[in-house]
Amino acid sequence: MAGNFASAGIFLIQTFFGIYLILVMLRFLMQVSRADYYNPICQAIVKLTDPAIKPLRTLLPTVRSIDFATLTVALIVQLVSVVLIMTIVGSYFFAPIYVAWSLLGIVSTILDIYFFALIIGVIASWIAPFSHHPALSLVSQITEPICTPARKLLPPMGGVDFSIILVFVAITLIDSYLVIQPIANMLGVPPGLILGLR
Repeated sequence: MAGNFASAGIFLIQTFFGIYLILVMLRFLMQVSRADYYNPICQAIVKLTDPAIKPLRTLLPTVRSIDFATLTVALIVQLVSVVLIMTIVGSYFFAPIYVAWSLLGIVSTILDIYFFALIIGVIASWIAPFSHHPALSLVSQITEPICTPARKLLPPMGGVDFSIILVFVAITLIDSYLVIQPIANMLGVPPGLILGLR
């Protein structure tokens, strides 16, 4: 029974902290890509994340579209999640390695956001190519910075944009084979501790 309560607690922590982390990282990517802040989805994300980010704005600057206040909140959210889960499973309340795990979790979250945003963009281009829905506009604006370099390598042919395949391949290589997962294994991140990491 105690094991079931522990598993339920871990599930709730990962779910709620994971959702909030995604919102914070979406805000970060919106700023990096200079997304349209008049988009109602952008406004909702800003309103939901402002209470945590605004207090840090006076201490941490934004440098060349890199909002360090937002990144700090993301790190805190991920770190608190790791600390709570490790406490539930009976490990140390805090260890310095948790910070490294949390940083890796943030990068993994960014890659996951890009991956699923690209999937949404591809599906939308098939079923609603001329849609101006706020969600699809946001997806397009967020993914544009990583798609533009790929289009220079592989321009659209016959009206079909194959450069997206290059971006998918790059994200998968970085996430699963070259960077994120190998570092997670090296740092000994427990499986299932951080969403997006095996």
